[in-house]
Amino acid sequence: MPRLARTLGLVTAGYSAAITVRPELLARPCGLVAGDGRAPAPVRTLISAIGVRDTAIGLAMALAPEGRPLRVAIAARVAADAGDAVVFGLGLPDRGARRKVAAFASAWAGLCAFSAR
Repeated sequence: MPRLARTLGLVTAGYSAAITVRPELLARPCGLVAGDGRAPAPVRTLISAIGVRDTAIGLAMALAPEGRPLRVAIAARVAADAGDAVVFGLGLPDRGARRKVAAFASAWAGLCAFSAR
């Protein structure tokens, strides 16, 4: 299903570029913002790094040739999302945020894995 994989890659790249520029887009649902609604500088730095990583993986999914290169890009996306699900699911300060973010990351990993078929 290269078309689905490429679409998921483009969506990933777009969202990831957005959180690189505006980390609060991810920090807010994770419960990692201060009272003024802004993420503290260390949180901004880490989310921006995640955004750069995921932009690269998303673009790889969108642009990789079919076959092994595309499967490797999809595997990287699934691994990153699975890791995010575990880390955020165990480490976020708010229980509701842990569940919500872990569920979303797990679902995205599953959808990306499905796109490799």
